[in-house]
Amino acid sequence: MFKRRRSDPTPVTNEAAEADRRLGDLLVRQGLISSELLEQELLIESAKPLDERLVARHAVDEESLAAVLAKEFDASRQDFRTISPEPDATALLTVRRARTLRAVPLFLKDDGVVVAVVDPAPEHIAMISEAVGRPVTAVVGTQRDLEYALDISYRATQEVNSQVHEFEVADALRRETARMQNLEVNEDAPVVKVVQSIITQALRDRASDIHIEPSGERVRVRYRIDGALSDILDLPTSIGPGLVSRVKILANMNIVERRRPQDGQISTTIEGREVDIRVSAAPVVGGEKVVMRVLDKSRPLYDLPKLGMPGDMADRFRMLLHSPYGMVICAGPTGAGKTTTLYASLGELNSPERNLMTIEDPVEYTFDSINQIQINEQAGVTFANGLRSILRQDPDVILVGEVRDVETARIAVQSALTGHFVLSSLHATEAVSAVHRLLDMGIEPFLIASSVTAVVAQRLMRRSCRSCLESYTPTPEEMTFLESFGGREPARGFERGTGCNFCAHTGYMDRVGVYELLPVSQPIRDLILDRAPHDKMREVARAEGMRTLQEQAIRLVESGVTTAAEVMRTIYMVAV
Repeated sequence: MFKRRRSDPTPVTNEAAEADRRLGDLLVRQGLISSELLEQELLIESAKPLDERLVARHAVDEESLAAVLAKEFDASRQDFRTISPEPDATALLTVRRARTLRAVPLFLKDDGVVVAVVDPAPEHIAMISEAVGRPVTAVVGTQRDLEYALDISYRATQEVNSQVHEFEVADALRRETARMQNLEVNEDAPVVKVVQSIITQALRDRASDIHIEPSGERVRVRYRIDGALSDILDLPTSIGPGLVSRVKILANMNIVERRRPQDGQISTTIEGREVDIRVSAAPVVGGEKVVMRVLDKSRPLYDLPKLGMPGDMADRFRMLLHSPYGMVICAGPTGAGKTTTLYASLGELNSPERNLMTIEDPVEYTFDSINQIQINEQAGVTFANGLRSILRQDPDVILVGEVRDVETARIAVQSALTGHFVLSSLHATEAVSAVHRLLDMGIEPFLIASSVTAVVAQRLMRRSCRSCLESYTPTPEEMTFLESFGGREPARGFERGTGCNFCAHTGYMDRVGVYELLPVSQPIRDLILDRAPHDKMREVARAEGMRTLQEQAIRLVESGVTTAAEVMRTIYMVAV
């Protein structure tokens, strides 16, 4: 039926068109799509097969599609939540061939093999049988299931042990260090392959950060996934300096300097995705620690509701964003998703009539229609003088990546007062604290009251994995926490993820934003002018309708999006 690789850029062939037609006719017969929709889709020339196009436009869901195909070809459905493919089976196909065929060998069975597929059509199964050299028994999964199964079965780091062994056998640390200058051209060196495997698997696992750190007699590699660190590899200490040097070479850093912290950047393409990696190396006891922040440049600008902002809050925030001038502050700790919210805000404002300019450290994501300036302190480009130069570039909207000092804060505030709209981030625990932080910096109250139009505080919380939900009884501490904010039991009862292959057995999958919006109304302005205490300002804000971070988080618990334990872990502020 549909045989093309998802990313295949080649034009549609007659064979592929016939496969799309057969699948479409089947879906029409089953009542999943209309004949009119099918004819529209068949007129579109696309490298993607029909099933993926229909799922992408929400014309049919993956589960229904898999059920129809399984029934049509008398194949069984496969539950991928707890399945562990056998290494002997997956070895029958290379990862590239498996992705091309959209097939994952699961188990050896007598003289044949059980293979998970999206397409169980006889001609497709014949192709797989020829590729593995055995009779094939097909089980059907969704495209999402297969992508997870591929990542589980063909982990980029599974050959690291053999590469480490090769490294140790070939030579110990002394010779490897001597050859380090040539690593960038010796792509077959074990250290090169280990680093590439670590980065590749991090991207597959949706890791935001990679930690390579000396730990006693071992080198520990950890990924931060959905905000939580987890151990991935445990390597011998002898390979540690080689790993660090290889990363430094990729990031154009000084491999000889091991006593001072260094920063660098890697731009590369991994499995067809453009990736920027920010690198930080720091001397620690036992060697050097490297942290790599992985930034997937293929990620689109998000809409505010998709970030987790409730509809009514998103509407109010949009209205504030379209003010002709003023300043909107995004507050939260490191890793709270402030930059993502700021970019989503820029997406709301981006139009040919506006000149949008940003100054950031670093520029994490680049956009063609936005003018972005990278901080470079060695060249004299700081937030303060960079912001001054932006003001001479006729800007309509200015994004200041972070207000770090009083000089930057003062220029940003003055920019908002002189007819510009300013977006910025600030490290603060919640919205009212952000206002008080500006006061503590020494910014005059009348300037803050006149310039700041809104403060949005945020956190990121992990979503419960939908593939392994089960009922549970919350602890007394969780119930006390819920009740203290007026929380109720979800309609379906308390549920949490128990851990499965899809969520790496954590019980959580992806993250959602939790927001607290403080519009600076006239009563709030009066309190700022009077330097009112934090508690008083927060009390007035809540009386005006501000819902706190805790209250918003409890709403997500009541809707079953996350758990009370996750809220307690993430929203660590003391309630007022």
